[in-house]
Amino acid sequence: MDYERILLNSTITCPKCSFKKEEEMPTTACQFFYECNNCKALLKPKEGDCCVFCSYGTVACPPIQEGSGCC
Repeated sequence: MDYERILLNSTITCPKCSFKKEEEMPTTACQFFYECNNCKALLKPKEGDCCVFCSYGTVACPPIQEGSGCC
């Protein structure tokens, strides 16, 4: 994996309250759940997405970025 081209930070936007926070993405697993720091909503991936970063982030997860698919 060429980590020089892979972006590891993504800003998640909560669909409930629009709060934004930059987070570091895991490189070895998908993140299926994320709790909003503002409204405490528990985010789950949208149908067809592998993780919360692909659904609500500004950058897709590392496996998707490298084109290998996700979990």
